[in-house]
Amino acid sequence: MLIGSGVVLGALIAIGTTVWADKEAVSEAKSDQISLPLQELRAFVEVFERVSHDYVDEIDDKQLLEGAISGMLSHLDPHSAYLPPKDFKEMEEHTRGEFGGLGMEVGMEDGFVKVVSPIDDTPAQKSGIKAGDLIIKLGKEPVKGKTLSEAVKIMRGKPGTKLNLTIVRKGEDAPLKIEITRAVIKVKSLKQRMLKDNIGYARISQFQVRTGPDLIKSIAKLEKENGAPLEGLVLDLRNNPGGVLNAAVQVSDAFLDDGLIVYTEGRIKNSKMRFEAKKGDVMNGKPIVVLINEGSASASEIVAGALQDQKRALIAGRTSFGKGSVQTLLQLNNGAAIKVTTARYYTPSGRSIQAEGIKPDLKIDLVKVEKVEKENLTNIKESDLAGHLENSEADTSNKTDADKDAKKASELNTILEKDYELNEALRIVKAMALAQKMAN
Repeated sequence: MLIGSGVVLGALIAIGTTVWADKEAVSEAKSDQISLPLQELRAFVEVFERVSHDYVDEIDDKQLLEGAISGMLSHLDPHSAYLPPKDFKEMEEHTRGEFGGLGMEVGMEDGFVKVVSPIDDTPAQKSGIKAGDLIIKLGKEPVKGKTLSEAVKIMRGKPGTKLNLTIVRKGEDAPLKIEITRAVIKVKSLKQRMLKDNIGYARISQFQVRTGPDLIKSIAKLEKENGAPLEGLVLDLRNNPGGVLNAAVQVSDAFLDDGLIVYTEGRIKNSKMRFEAKKGDVMNGKPIVVLINEGSASASEIVAGALQDQKRALIAGRTSFGKGSVQTLLQLNNGAAIKVTTARYYTPSGRSIQAEGIKPDLKIDLVKVEKVEKENLTNIKESDLAGHLENSEADTSNKTDADKDAKKASELNTILEKDYELNEALRIVKAMALAQKMAN
């Protein structure tokens, strides 16, 4: 989608880097004439005529031709696609950050819809959908045999309506059935909070036009709240499916003083791009841990790859999705559009992420954390004893502020207890900050 400078990584219909083809690119394509396969075109015309005339039911010629175009593009790779006018319009609505549906990024795998990642605070996430889930049925309709666009049409619908998904999940013996209520999806790309010991936390759920500047503001806000510069930062890109390329570049640039961020290579001139960092590290060299997992795709992988190659951050978690291709989006005269894979993108060291992903510097396994409740007769404190003496010296003058601080601390402890990966990232960045202090 064209937003800002015109490049997007990730979309509800298919995950990928999408570039709008400008007039210069179209002219270049037209001037680069190719020889037409006349024999094959004759065969196409013959098949068209036979199907149009002999098929058991009367079929609209426009529908037949759109099916042929769709088949041509879907045969190339999972991210090339034909978007009829209605689908193209819906895709434009998605880029504005508000749309109706379930709230998850999806692709195709072996004829089924694969969940790349659920979007934060959406029906999909709240109902327990996970990255890697394979959707095999939408309501009573099997997914097999449908295009991704057709599946997405079924998933979208009027807010408040319900849809039953049948899902195959790794590690489960039988398919799962999950009911989701559709809603208007409003994507908020950035959240932040203070952790412990002057360590900040920033969560990017999707890369939107304002994500780069908003990240810089959020760090300034954290430092104001903390009353001092941050000693370190956890940048959470888990289950982030992508978004605007320029936002990924800006986020990377926020932590770098110089050097290459990302570059793309393809057959046509307009597919070759390079992005360099400008001076100005918002964290002033303080340690950063970037959290990724199997749902981190596209733009997320650009940020993780850039900061890893430039040795600016430690990447923790699990290997990312592996979406390293660029799509060009060209609007057609009939109001439809085609999306064609035109390039691959590479990290500063020249790594292609395609089908490989970003491998973390420190692996954090996916674990289920359960709190162990204390037994009745263990861990007893003085305050638990009947008739214990009260502390008459306790200072109650700032009880209200203390209560607020205690509530914040309790909320944070609850988050860290439930989120093992975040807890580990906090532990790592604290150790890095301590090591940096000792070195200085």
